[in-house]
Amino acid sequence: MSAPRSRWSAAARTPVGACAGLLLLAVLVLAVLAPILWGDEASVVDTDAIQQGPSGAHLLGTDNLGRDIFYRVLVATRLSLLLAVTATVLGVVLGLILGAVPSVLPRRAGRFVTSVVNIAVAFPGLLLALFFAVIFGVGATGAVLAIGLAMAPAFARLTQTLSASVAGQDFVAAARTVGVGRIRLLTRHILPNIAEPLAVNATIGAGSSLLAFAGLSFLGLGIQAPDYDWGRLLGEGLGRINLTPAPALAPCVAVVVTGLAFNLFGEAAAAALGVRTLSHKTAGPRALPPLPPSAPDATDRPDAEGRPVLAVENLRVAFPGPAGWTTPVRGVSFSVGAGEAVGVVGESGSGKSLTAMAVSRLIEPPAHVSAHRLDFTGTPLLDTDERELRRLLGTSLAMVFQDPMSSFNPVTGMGRQLAEVAEHHQGLSRRAAFARAVDRLRAVHVPAPERRARQYPHEFSGGMRQRAMIGMGLMGDPRLVIADEPTTALDVTVQRQVLRLLAEVREERGTAVLLISHDITVVARTCDRVLVMYAGRIVEDLPAADLFTAARHPYTRALLAAVPDLETDRDRPLAVIPGRPPEPDRIPQGCAFAPRCPRADDHCRREDPEPVTHGIGQRVACWHPVREGTELVEESTRGGTA
Repeated sequence: MSAPRSRWSAAARTPVGACAGLLLLAVLVLAVLAPILWGDEASVVDTDAIQQGPSGAHLLGTDNLGRDIFYRVLVATRLSLLLAVTATVLGVVLGLILGAVPSVLPRRAGRFVTSVVNIAVAFPGLLLALFFAVIFGVGATGAVLAIGLAMAPAFARLTQTLSASVAGQDFVAAARTVGVGRIRLLTRHILPNIAEPLAVNATIGAGSSLLAFAGLSFLGLGIQAPDYDWGRLLGEGLGRINLTPAPALAPCVAVVVTGLAFNLFGEAAAAALGVRTLSHKTAGPRALPPLPPSAPDATDRPDAEGRPVLAVENLRVAFPGPAGWTTPVRGVSFSVGAGEAVGVVGESGSGKSLTAMAVSRLIEPPAHVSAHRLDFTGTPLLDTDERELRRLLGTSLAMVFQDPMSSFNPVTGMGRQLAEVAEHHQGLSRRAAFARAVDRLRAVHVPAPERRARQYPHEFSGGMRQRAMIGMGLMGDPRLVIADEPTTALDVTVQRQVLRLLAEVREERGTAVLLISHDITVVARTCDRVLVMYAGRIVEDLPAADLFTAARHPYTRALLAAVPDLETDRDRPLAVIPGRPPEPDRIPQGCAFAPRCPRADDHCRREDPEPVTHGIGQRVACWHPVREGTELVEESTRGGTA
């Protein structure tokens, strides 16, 4: 937690930040001490010194009752700051609520709130303040409400934008997987991670609020006699500015200097924190893509109750775009039995991670997930009530994400993040859940788990974060562990430890494992079956033991040939797959691999093949599968090398 403090101190160390900070501190001290030290002098009525100009007795002159204007300006600091800060707090709180509720409310209600905020943002803030001031009436209360409501839309828009940038992180997806509710997800995982930019903008907003409040009081809509603030003092002194300008200029200077202190300090903090705002525009087509006829069923591998742990049939994931729907996952079918390890391999963009996200129900609108069958432990995931589904997935499904750093909330301790699963789904007390989290960290071989449980994610190494992620999945009783590139960016030794840990979990608990990886040799060593994906489809499904000897799809053979080993001839160029995978919105007609395949013909380019059984436990989607016994290098070099 030292990083946020250091960045705030960095802001204070800049010349602008230091000057603004000292000036702001001086104003705050004056607001506290001025009414105590000079409150009586500011209220003394002297009929012999009415409307005098500046003199030794009265530095800025007197008002129409003979009261000293200099003391009144100093004493007015407290009320001016208090009302400005109160209006800012009101605006920030309302903005947070309006910006956050769209992610909690149903979709239509959330869109309605967002539309109201968008309309309100289109109006200038001061115009909204005047409008609300007329509605609530004159006086301090009405002015506070008016300015607070006028500031709320801008903070709501900022909250929506920042929340959207955080909501896509893996640690938020992990929280959804364990079944964390929307409100808890918002307050525990999203808002703490956007607190700094909101605080910076609130500081800047306080300066604008001070100026707006002075403007309302100047117009007679704010503070009423006998109370006074800088805006009211400015209005009283403006009538004789041609004779004695000091009574009008003094409160004006006070407003400008204090407003600059707030704004400059906020801008210095924003520069130190690197605050950025993002805008996203989403446009989608009106009609969903049609669900094609079902592909032949993948072989079910039942558990002890006679059903597979995971059964997927004709799974499709579609995203809206300006030109129509894009379908990066198109007709995936497979099953995972109890205690079985299934590997998924393919090039980047083949749809591996999207398939895992769809199975975990982590893909949200406007994306659309459809399937003829998507069952987990016998429960249809697409038709089950959301509350029941969260309970099921939170206890029986564990997700190990690709990036262990972004998979954890950076502002929450590791032990608390693991304990959240047990608190939410098992009803354990805070102390008991934390004790279980320590035990799960010990089970996944994290050293000194009691001490580590109180540390933050940035204090863990990459391998330890992956182990902790697996430990989070073991907080329940998972029937399936989905590991999405769990060894990415890890050295070979740590990769082996993580894979060995997954194997231990599988052997000790009978847990099924769905392992997604780019490394086909890792999958071959650790899994029972291998699914080869290309352009959103499974092109081959075969036993891992037969991968190097009986693979029949040209793409699978090319992937194997592109992996060098100790026997690779160093005098020959490495085998590669010519060309590039197709973009999800530009899938060619027929077989998607045909433009890169050395065996393709006109039939391949016209019609997309369906999976066909070849031997025991092997299914291949290819019109011209490779014959058995063909050398891998021979097949790959026919398509070209580099």
